[in-house]
Amino acid sequence: MTSHTEWLRRALLATALTMAGPALAADDGKVANFLLDNGMEVVVVPDHRAPIVTHMVWYKIGSADEPPGKSGIAHFFEHLMFKATTNHAAGEFDRAISAIGGSNNAFTSYDYTAFHETVAPSALGEMMSFEADRMRNLILTDEVIKTERDVILEERRSRIDSNPQAVLDEEVDATLWQNQPYRIPVIGWMQEMEQLNRTDAVAFYDKYYRPNNAVLIVAGDVEPEVVKALAEKTYGKVARGPDLPLRIRPVEPEQNTKRTVTLTDGRVSVPSFSTQWVVPSYHTAKPGEAEALDLLGEILGGGSRSRLYQQLVVKQGIASATGAFFQGTMLDATNFTVYGAPRGDAKLSDVEAAVEAEIARIVKDGVTADELEKAKARYIRAMIFARDKQDEMANLYGAELATGGNVRDIEEWPDRIRKVTADEIKAVAARYLLLDRTTTGYLLPQQQAGN
Repeated sequence: MTSHTEWLRRALLATALTMAGPALAADDGKVANFLLDNGMEVVVVPDHRAPIVTHMVWYKIGSADEPPGKSGIAHFFEHLMFKATTNHAAGEFDRAISAIGGSNNAFTSYDYTAFHETVAPSALGEMMSFEADRMRNLILTDEVIKTERDVILEERRSRIDSNPQAVLDEEVDATLWQNQPYRIPVIGWMQEMEQLNRTDAVAFYDKYYRPNNAVLIVAGDVEPEVVKALAEKTYGKVARGPDLPLRIRPVEPEQNTKRTVTLTDGRVSVPSFSTQWVVPSYHTAKPGEAEALDLLGEILGGGSRSRLYQQLVVKQGIASATGAFFQGTMLDATNFTVYGAPRGDAKLSDVEAAVEAEIARIVKDGVTADELEKAKARYIRAMIFARDKQDEMANLYGAELATGGNVRDIEEWPDRIRKVTADEIKAVAARYLLLDRTTTGYLLPQQQAGN
């Protein structure tokens, strides 16, 4: 099972693709979107270039939806979904996929949990049958709970507690978010994970793992009418659950302070920093704002052509790494981040000051027409490249639909990006990237403690 941290890192590296879905499938087959009678939404993205298919089930439940004191239950339940059901023994699903040369995995994020398989088209019906079965028929005994709880506790020790960067990231999140549940780690806090039990798991399962709280994404060598028939035969037999209330979470108050979090550790060899601001996501922004933030992140620090890279790495030679990104596909408000690490004899403070100077330049003078057009062109090319990766296409649609969007939002996204003006980018930089309202994390070598 893929950890949230690994999946999110891949998503951030492909930030240009976070919202950039192709309006059409890879071979120009029109994307189909329909509802089953039990409320399960289905999206089909035809791509007939290779005889494979990616099958994903996205549940509209993530760590930010967890009850108070039950942190980690969403990720815990992702693990439990691989256990025995009334119809299949534990491990039978995995063995069936391996026997046909397929692959499968799952991941949990703040806003959703997803399960996916990549197989030959002939096996699609079998995958649907297995997924529909575990949607409601898991066997959750006390022994199963105890064994898998030990697994997630060890996962936290190995992935978080033994990793200085991961520890700092958790502390920064807990400082950045004063009220929103994004302040709680997806994997959970250790002391609460230790108390998760069968009662918690069954209540979570019965409430959220229902067809009317799920989205099915099928991308690959399939036709919509075939997928619909298979989905009705499998998922369509699962009873609709009670209607869930709207996902209304605590709202973040206005932030008006500058905060820092510092971690020193002997395992750290090169110091680094990251600075974050609370900004609106695609789901919460005013029209045009999220698109402007996306392009701002690209121009400021989206890659080797960005301002930060050209100034700090190429021209000044003071940074070994630097960049910026906007994590747009979140259900609630999100973050805009800049980061950097020094090179050679340069100091971390030099890199941080240079990053702030580039932000101040954009706030004061904006971006050039040439920068903007090139950034837009890179985004459009990224959409073209996404069509070559079936799993990315499935992820794009799934993440969008699981966070309040729809297929039309993805289809219209390129045109909205094309309409962003330089003035709009300058405006969001001035409105949100206020240097006296930041949360900055410093990761320092042990010898720099107290400096």
